[in-house]
Amino acid sequence: MKNIILVLSLLFFSSIQSQENRSFSLEEAIAFGLIYNRTAQNAGSDIAIAKKKQWETIALGLPQINLNGEYTNNLKQGVSLIPSEIFGGPAGEFTEIAFGTRQQINATLRLDQLLFDGSYLVGIQASKVYLEISNRAKLKTDLEVKKAIIKAYCNVLLATQQIDVLNRNLENVQKNLLDVEAIFENGLIEKENVEQLQITLASLENSLQYAQQMKIISQGLLKIVLGISNEDSITLTDSLEGLTLKKLSKSVLDNPFIIENNIDFQIAKNSVASQKLLLKLARFKALPSLTAFINGRYNGNNDRFEFLDSEQPWYGSSMVGVKLTVPVFSSFKRSASVAQARLDLKKEINLFEETKQQLNLKVASAKSSCMLAVNKFKTAQKTLKLAESIEQKNQTKFYEGLASSFELYQAQNQLYTSQNQLLLAMIDLINENTNLETLLHQTPTE
Repeated sequence: MKNIILVLSLLFFSSIQSQENRSFSLEEAIAFGLIYNRTAQNAGSDIAIAKKKQWETIALGLPQINLNGEYTNNLKQGVSLIPSEIFGGPAGEFTEIAFGTRQQINATLRLDQLLFDGSYLVGIQASKVYLEISNRAKLKTDLEVKKAIIKAYCNVLLATQQIDVLNRNLENVQKNLLDVEAIFENGLIEKENVEQLQITLASLENSLQYAQQMKIISQGLLKIVLGISNEDSITLTDSLEGLTLKKLSKSVLDNPFIIENNIDFQIAKNSVASQKLLLKLARFKALPSLTAFINGRYNGNNDRFEFLDSEQPWYGSSMVGVKLTVPVFSSFKRSASVAQARLDLKKEINLFEETKQQLNLKVASAKSSCMLAVNKFKTAQKTLKLAESIEQKNQTKFYEGLASSFELYQAQNQLYTSQNQLLLAMIDLINENTNLETLLHQTPTE
């Protein structure tokens, strides 16, 4: 039993030590996520793969050396029939002869060098474009990861803020309920007033439970986006109100939009360049290719395996040459490939032009949404102040007997709705600003 308790204790403390408590501001979360987010890491791996592919393509035009070795053991040698008259025998008869030895070893060293190939030239250009596409994709991924981190971070703050507001509202309603129950017991008000507050209390308790569950879910999503373990705990140091005010003070509404430096524009441009290379490749396949080679060869023959003996004779040979391949006729296969590549290029150019139009429209729409979000936030602030004043007045009237419990219930619901609308307006303002920032993010063309 002591051993079991010791093992369980060790497991418990080791599990505690394995958990980490991480603290993040929003900027720290973004910096952390861009390193450890799994999608961002995969995009970084794609760049490394593109670099290796680029060298793989370049290496095709560099000297290629191959060493081949072959060992043959003729378990039963083939027999050839030779006219006997060659050896002085009678005409019309044949002599059985086995040529060669039972065992042979051949070793060949060959060097090949590509001298000219149109496909290779296009491949070099394509590898550079592929690397550029991978770099652009990484930048695009980082922007999307940043946006996802901001959204997940703010959703946790939203749930936390909702829980705080609901707890304060619960405290006020519980206090009111205790006061109203005492007044009811003295027979000064009707039971309906007590029941109305009980309904309000039950509604707030349900909303609190929902907000607590949403906080757990939001924290889980944030951990996934940041690339950290579910067992780790996280603490957020920024506040929803602070982030909202920061977005208001550093508005991006007046920032210029340079479409040539936009990442989506550059990705679409890369796609056109890639399709142009495919068309060029289809055309270059009609060009001849020229390859030079040098090889050296050694042969050893023996009826028994005595190739390691110093007396074993080896016979060497070598040659040098060039190989020219000229495409002559492919039954119009190459012309069909060129026609297809030309049509694909036309489609890609159309998509590129459409992308430019969509980007301009997206920016205009995002700026409009951002302005509406700012106005919505300011309106929600004013509405909340009015709702607080109305609820306070109705609560005073209720205790003075000048307002019914239903009127107090309406005022309280209006207050709770205004509180929630302000929090949602903050989230909306942050998200719309983030969306506009992502669209206006300028990536240098070089």
